Amino acid sequence: MSDYWNKRTAAISPYVPGEQPRDRKFIKLNTNENPYPPSPKVAAAIQQALSSRKDANAPPDGELLRLYPDPVCTEFREAVASAYGVKPAQVFPGNGSDEVLAFAFGAFFESGGLANENADSAILFPDITYSFYPVYAQLWDIPYRAIPVTDGFAINPDDYVAPCGGVILANPNAPTGRALSPSPLLQLARTLEQNRRILIVDEAYTAFGAESLVPYITDHPNLLTVHTLSKSASLAGLRLGFAIGSEELIEGLFRVRDSFNSYTLDTLAIAGGTAAVLDKPYYKEVNQKVIATRERAVESLTAMGFDVIPSKANFLFISGGIASKVQPCISGPALFHTLRERGILVRHFNKPRIADYVRVSIGNAEDMDVFLSACKAIIKK
Repeated sequence: MSDYWNKRTAAISPYVPGEQPRDRKFIKLNTNENPYPPSPKVAAAIQQALSSRKDANAPPDGELLRLYPDPVCTEFREAVASAYGVKPAQVFPGNGSDEVLAFAFGAFFESGGLANENADSAILFPDITYSFYPVYAQLWDIPYRAIPVTDGFAINPDDYVAPCGGVILANPNAPTGRALSPSPLLQLARTLEQNRRILIVDEAYTAFGAESLVPYITDHPNLLTVHTLSKSASLAGLRLGFAIGSEELIEGLFRVRDSFNSYTLDTLAIAGGTAAVLDKPYYKEVNQKVIATRERAVESLTAMGFDVIPSKANFLFISGGIASKVQPCISGPALFHTLRERGILVRHFNKPRIADYVRVSIGNAEDMDVFLSACKAIIKK
């Protein structure tokens, strides 16, 4: 605490990202990074941008770094539009999907005091979901209600058919990995549209087996999908995200962004992101590997006796060795710490209902073999 902080700064509880260790080498299965490298075309595009010449083999001269980047990211938006079958005007670029989400909260949800959670202006999201959502609500002073998921961690869209200030859902959901089909989500969008409310669907993990709502954007002016290149495109270090929605929604995002910073994507990120979005064959092959490894891990963990939540993401949500329907034979914290002692990082959320679960990112085949062997030894012990 500081005497110089304002009330908002003092009141917020910032999001805590997954551990990024520097003191020792771990098998990192805690931050949902893609285990495979990005497309070779990404590095080539960045090299070409550095050279500021058409010849990709020209030596870097950094000339483009002297200039501000394109504020509307035309090249990147055109690439996304081409890849997803939409218009460039329906694409909003951002410095990772977290920034896009932060702007969306500011653009589309009304402030009204956090204590006003029972008001019709309160936004709705699940009680178990991406933990940045309540942080954004706090930051923007937006009232919200957390809607309980089922005992199996499923989201029931009918629970969100109520007077509200809007709805945000992650599909697949995080940290559980459970996914919804388009039909109930589109029905929810239609219901919200009657009251001029928005449905934001966070599609950070769609590439790993869920169905995107992008094809339905044109028919649903209140539907916004949010995407990241951190997971499916192996570019967590480059910080690129985007939203797809109606032109009026995209304009709203630009209005908020341009009240903060008109240059959220740098020249190299635009070049690398454009190349990644356009190299669909490479990433289709990479993400199929992730899916195959996930399914193999599900089979192994289930055989060991773990409770494994059905996942369409690049991670699994597991509870440690269910010896009975009442009590796991190892707690979530114990499993987390025991794996860490063995040099394997997973993610634990010390929150009600999920404290006995850990989230495990899908690594490459070799890393997952080490993880599965460790789990087998832990449960046997």
